[in-house]
Amino acid sequence: MSNPISRVFLITGVSSGFGQALASAALAAGHTVVGTVRNDAAHAAFASHASGRAHALRLDVTDFEAIAPAVAAVAQRVGPIDVLVNNAGYGHEGVLEESSLDAMKHQFDVNVFGAVAMIKAVLPAMRERRAGHILNITSMGGFITLPGIAYYCGSKFALEGISEVLAQEVKGFGVKVTAVAPGSFRTDWAGRSMVRAERSIADYDALMDPVRAARQAKSGQQAGDPARAAQVLLELVEQRDPPVHLLLGTDALALVRAKLGTMAAEITRWEGVSASTDFA
Repeated sequence: MSNPISRVFLITGVSSGFGQALASAALAAGHTVVGTVRNDAAHAAFASHASGRAHALRLDVTDFEAIAPAVAAVAQRVGPIDVLVNNAGYGHEGVLEESSLDAMKHQFDVNVFGAVAMIKAVLPAMRERRAGHILNITSMGGFITLPGIAYYCGSKFALEGISEVLAQEVKGFGVKVTAVAPGSFRTDWAGRSMVRAERSIADYDALMDPVRAARQAKSGQQAGDPARAAQVLLELVEQRDPPVHLLLGTDALALVRAKLGTMAAEITRWEGVSASTDFA
């Protein structure tokens, strides 16, 4: 895309993964980036990227009360937020029966409630300006499921649904919303960023042990390139009519298409039952 407009990006979680790749690409393209970090070392590292255009914001997305004032203060310094990228998140791996409710709550606090709190902090100004783009980084796990990541998939299904509804609510105000669902990319998601519940129930060994081992072995070997994904996202925000849902990666395409086919067949198989419940 030639001669893109210089924009102000607010990206959560810029210390690694997609957030880091997108922040670097946006800065290289001449944009201003406000990136959330969680410690002093990350703050100093990010602020050193591009003098005057890289602004580190120390913020924990689960500190819900701190988000709105922090966003307002940074917008006053650098200008209105043009693009919000809800990237901060992590994966919880564990058989549901072996995983605590506290673990589920924290998964949703980070992946869902934190994202919504960020949206609520930027949306009033976007609505008033009749411009803006919200990118929610979800996952192919917001469409398909795999054993051992029930809490993660649940959080990403939730964010996909929230994104789709929000897109309908704000379309008339010129605000765009895209749920970006990556497949397997070479990030830390399955490595140091993943929280793994301890195994305790032998009945699940045959199912879960190979799944966990395969996921750990694949970490760092995934086909997806975060730098290429970052370039796609930069091009996406230049689009006049971006998609509400965007899959990234050949594995995401294949797995989601397979699930949609399976669902369509199941709906057809049970169509008579589904249609039998209306008043006669």
